[in-house]
Amino acid sequence: MLALFDLDNTLVNRGIAVTEAVTALCNDYGYTSVIRDWLHTRLADRANPADFAQLVTDHGLHDDPGRLWHDYVDRIATAVTCRPGVLDGLAQLRSVGWTIGIVTNGASDIQRAKLTATGITDVVDGIAVSGDLEIRKPDRELFELAAHRCGSELSGGGWMVGDNPAGDIGGGRRAGLRTIWLRGRPWPAGLPQPDHSVNVITEAVALLLTETE
Repeated sequence: MLALFDLDNTLVNRGIAVTEAVTALCNDYGYTSVIRDWLHTRLADRANPADFAQLVTDHGLHDDPGRLWHDYVDRIATAVTCRPGVLDGLAQLRSVGWTIGIVTNGASDIQRAKLTATGITDVVDGIAVSGDLEIRKPDRELFELAAHRCGSELSGGGWMVGDNPAGDIGGGRRAGLRTIWLRGRPWPAGLPQPDHSVNVITEAVALLLTETE
């Protein structure tokens, strides 16, 4: 069986990592609280190299945007941590025959840095990042890429686990997968409900362990 997992705010706490990384970057570069607040707002939902080019332009900085981006990625990798039970849960699923994949939106280098730093890379079979093909969930193609990199196909069915109603749950349903939603934001009106809803990722793992087909 195939189980695909979102990364940010599903397997890892992105918000805490962003706050810590922005604070560390600003401290190291001697940036003001104005710049720190700008970065917090700008990077709240996603981050890519263009954000740091815009930072330099908007604030008249002389720092190299590419270097800023790479330094931010390094600080994210230092700050990010798995939610409790993630590594053990993924390893347990694989031990009983599940094929595990990651399907995540974001720039490839920062998402892969998180996956490597947390050890998630070592306990999954395949990874698809939106930056790999410049496509984003809920696009079915990203789910297809994840399944392919796991040595599987969406036609065989499976599950999608994530916190984003549209990207993870809506996208998973469009890809023909059953879904588990990790609660944490309001459910949008009119969007079809997930197959299951849980409060913590370990509950999602426990549900999958009861599935036989």
